[in-house]
Parts: sequence; C-alpha cells; structure tokens
Amino acid sequence: MRKDLSFLFLGLVLGALVTAGVFVGVLRSGGSTAAGGGPTVIKLAHVLDRSHPVHKGMEEMDRRLRELSGGTVELLIIPNSPLGSETECLSQVRSGALAMTKVSAASLESFVPEMAVFSLPYLFRDREHFWKVLEGPIGEELLQAGDSVGIHGLCYYDSGSRSFYTVGKPILTPEDVKGMKIRVMQSPMAMDLIRTLGGAPTPIAWGELYTALQQGMVDGAENNEPSLSTSRHYEVAKHYSLDEHTSIPDVLVMSKQAWDRLPPHVQAWVTQAARESVPYQRKVWEEQVERSMAEIKAAGVTIHRPDKAPFVEASAPMYAPFEGKPLGILAQRIREVK
Repeated sequence: MRKDLSFLFLGLVLGALVTAGVFVGVLRSGGSTAAGGGPTVIKLAHVLDRSHPVHKGMEEMDRRLRELSGGTVELLIIPNSPLGSETECLSQVRSGALAMTKVSAASLESFVPEMAVFSLPYLFRDREHFWKVLEGPIGEELLQAGDSVGIHGLCYYDSGSRSFYTVGKPILTPEDVKGMKIRVMQSPMAMDLIRTLGGAPTPIAWGELYTALQQGMVDGAENNEPSLSTSRHYEVAKHYSLDEHTSIPDVLVMSKQAWDRLPPHVQAWVTQAARESVPYQRKVWEEQVERSMAEIKAAGVTIHRPDKAPFVEASAPMYAPFEGKPLGILAQRIREVK
C-alpha cells in the first residue's frame, strides 16, 4: 500500500512538472536538451493570447527553426502570462531562469535605456519610415544594446501604433486627457507622456486591466487595435481615439546566458528563424487590424480620428530634456532616416 502511494505521489509530482513546462535535464537558462539525443527545447514565455498576431509570429519562428535545424531545435511557447508580467519575464531572462520572451520595447527601457526612444511621441513620419529604421543600422544597434545587461535581441515584431481608449468621455484633444487616470506600461517615458498631457499615469499589469477599467480604477488606457480586440477591453471602453501617439515595436529577446550556451550553428538558426518570421507576422498583423476594427465597431465602440497636430504640439516638451544627450541624438538620427 505504501509503495502504491509512493508511485502515486511521484506521478502527481511529474504531472505537475510537465504542466509547468519543466523537463528532465532542463537548463537554468530555460532551454533543455532531452535525454537520449532529443531536440534542444528553448522555452519562450509571454503575456499575450494565442490568437494575437505576435504569438502567431512566434509560432512561425518555431516552424522555421524546426525546418532549419532538421527538427533538432524547437521552441516551447507559453502564452497568457503564466510566468508573470513582461517586466517579470525580462527579469527571469536576465537571470537565466527563462530562455526567451517577447516584450514591448517600452518594457525594455529600464534595462536598455536606448529603447526609450520608441516611446517618444510622434517620432516616425509613417509606417514606411518606422520599418526602414527598425530594419536598418539603428534597429540593429538597439537589438545589440542589451547584450551587456544579459538580454540578447533577436528581432522586432509589428505592434502597430498606440492610441487612447476610454470608458467615459472620448479623448479628442490634449485637454481631454487632463485629470484622467490612464493605464500605461511600466515605462518612464509612457508615464511622462500622460503627465505632459495633464493626466495621471497608472501602471497596471495587462492581465489586470479589464477589471481595472470595469471597476473605474482607471478612466482609460492606450494600445493598438488587435490588443484592444483580443483583450475584449472594448466591452468596457466604448471610445477609441486614433491619435497614434507612439509606434513601439515588440522585441523578441533571449537570455544572454542561454544564447552563449548555444553552439554557433544553432545561434545562426535561431537568428535566421526569428528574422524570417517577421514578414509573416507583419502580414498577420495587418489582417488582424482589419478584423479587430470590424469587431470593435460591431461591439458599439465609437472610432474617433482626432487632429494630431495639437497632440504633437502638446507633447513636444518631452524632447527638450534630451537635446544634446544620447537619447536626443538618437531621436535626431531616426528623424533623418530617409
């Protein structure tokens, strides 16, 4: 009887470990090589839903990685925040407890200060300018900037432009933001934008935002169309104002500890698979934006297209503290990209 109970207990423990995504032989970096010469498994946790275009981009990377490696390297993608917020996932990546994660460039600001440039309002002329910067020398510089703090950048995913959505009154002018509690990411620059416009920035974890909107803890938030749709925040927030104040990419990053443990040929596969997943993700993103807008409108959300000029003028003071400093010089370099 005691022996049967021991086997039962062992089975329950092993079952819990498998459910948690932990495997025999797992490395501290979050990547594992299965016993008996099985595939190298790289654990990738993130906060988004499986239906999100960015998650689909990571699935494409996994497909391409298996193809390039002949099935010897693969991703274990864990969505929906099981390992915590973006900031928590980043901390795990830095410590080597997690191999890979996807975060907003804004969430990287605390670790890679240069990434704060993406949170400067109205920095890019249009989407063409945005991608020319990301896929050029400046974008590559920024991906490499995290290596010294334990974060190896792999690629950028499209995350559209961020705009305001609100529960009560719409935001049609900068003055409308005054006195409003607006949820933002834990990004100093994102918080500064709301303060500059006269509002009260309120950092809240993404997974807790629906309830915060519902219970009036915040008056609104800001994000792109697919995020508004897949989160179902439109069930509570009935005004969406397309001011498009920032274009902040998502960044796929890997633990530098995990990266350094990979042989050079595996590093090459991982890099190639990540970069080749980007065109697919951008296509899926564009398709999702169309579907999301249709879904939002069908749910009774009023879409507003405010004049951006007053917002550009009202947020211009955010650039002044950086004139002549590294971030200001970087912003100027970006603006000069043709």
